[in-house]
Amino acid sequence: MNNGTLEVEGLTISYRITGPEDAPWAVIMQGWGTNCRLYDGVAGLIDDRFRVLQFDLPGFGMSDEPVESWDVEKYADFTVTLLDRLHIDRAMLIGHSYGGRVIIRLASRERLPFEISRIILVDSAGILPVRTPAQLRRQKRFKILKKLFDNKLVYFLFDEIIDDWKSRQGSEDYRMASPVMRGTLVKAVNEDLTSLLPAVRQDTLLIWGECDTATPIRDAHIMEENIPNSGLAVIPGAGHFSFAENPSLFAHIINSYLDALPDGDGGKV
Repeated sequence: MNNGTLEVEGLTISYRITGPEDAPWAVIMQGWGTNCRLYDGVAGLIDDRFRVLQFDLPGFGMSDEPVESWDVEKYADFTVTLLDRLHIDRAMLIGHSYGGRVIIRLASRERLPFEISRIILVDSAGILPVRTPAQLRRQKRFKILKKLFDNKLVYFLFDEIIDDWKSRQGSEDYRMASPVMRGTLVKAVNEDLTSLLPAVRQDTLLIWGECDTATPIRDAHIMEENIPNSGLAVIPGAGHFSFAENPSLFAHIINSYLDALPDGDGGKV
């Protein structure tokens, strides 16, 4: 086991490596705002046959926050740099939620300095949600009020009321984030990666919670339809953290999938 930090692009990044030194690599990409240690259970399912890297993306967990808001493409660039620093030239990528966004960005590129052997996406983000008429009305009202409240004279006259209103806007993830990470979140949720899915050529396993409300099962079916070599496993009754809500079924899905792989590529020896 190797826990530590390293400097990447001027940022201190927290990471953890487990598993045999001579095993093929697996890299776990975390969901929005989580600590990479949340995925220790996922790593524990595979670190008997993989060398597993977990790390905190900039602005998440114990890693430094970037000085400005990043988009998903920048996080993909950062991941390329990190894997190069660790001399990882081939790996299976596992992504939960936001981590799935980064993996889709990476896998859809024409060229990468490392090889993605296969992909596992767990309750992945990346599909733009369908807005209901009520949501569209609220969004329009928010934009009008924000423009009004950003007026310096209006803010001077009603600062306490406006500050209270602003503190109650957005999702919990948005309210809990720093100003830099709020900008990052806004860039992510407004980006639709559907058009990139056909360019993901790697064998891809999709694992989804049936009752996920953050990235609904509709998103899973869109990914399965558009990623050429993909298959979907649904965990009944589970939500957005399906790997933690039904760990036994999640483990069964992962083990069944990996057991079918060739020897030397994570399969059963």
